[in-house]
Amino acid sequence: MTSFAALHRPGSPLLLPNAWDHGSAAMLAGQGFAAIGTTSLGVAAAAGLPDGAAATREETLRLARRLGGEPFLVSVDVEAGFSDDPSEVAELAAELAAAGVAGINLEDGRADGSLAPVALHAAKITAVKAAAPGLFVNARTDTYWLGGHEPETTGRLDAYQQAGADGVFVPGLSDPDGIAGLVRHLGIPLNILLSPTGPAFPQLADLGVARVSLGSLLYRLALGAATAAAVAVRAGRPAGGPDTPVPSYAEVQRLVR
Repeated sequence: MTSFAALHRPGSPLLLPNAWDHGSAAMLAGQGFAAIGTTSLGVAAAAGLPDGAAATREETLRLARRLGGEPFLVSVDVEAGFSDDPSEVAELAAELAAAGVAGINLEDGRADGSLAPVALHAAKITAVKAAAPGLFVNARTDTYWLGGHEPETTGRLDAYQQAGADGVFVPGLSDPDGIAGLVRHLGIPLNILLSPTGPAFPQLADLGVARVSLGSLLYRLALGAATAAAVAVRAGRPAGGPDTPVPSYAEVQRLVR
């Protein structure tokens, strides 16, 4: 078991915050998070590119290479692997592993709102594990995220587990009974995306979840806070508030090693 895999403990889950650049990752690691994920939306939006459209392979690799040398564990969101050719996805996985990345998210959702064939996604997982055996593959199914495919969830997860996935991820699933049912069914860790309408982190732990991701939440909060601060200054009000920590210039400079 890798050190990253060991953090996935049902009932005592890994809380994985998701960063979009070196600064956000380093700030989160400085708060004691043992592992940091990346958010494909944040990486894409920061580069002026669409998310989920296989447009950010180079940006993702560039960030992974920068973070892979840091003293914290990193899991990279690679969308659907930026290709429908399992050998090309495996090549990307090998590059990420060589950069020091501990894990990846690999999703079966497509930009057009459809799901990839089960056999294709399973083939990607198998190819990745053959090319980078130590890389933790978190196989994501978008059956709930896209809607209308919920009955397919268990079958897809079973196929991905058989293909070699180390964990599975079902964003959009927030029903406690559904979560608990999957935990009982699966033989590998279940990852859930924190939802404002779903169970809070402690409740997800009680349900047996092994990993809780924040996804693009932090990036979207940061965009909102920055915009609100600029608008406040324009209106003659203070930027932020007493409960809004603002790192100093020197503190941000110290993030770069």
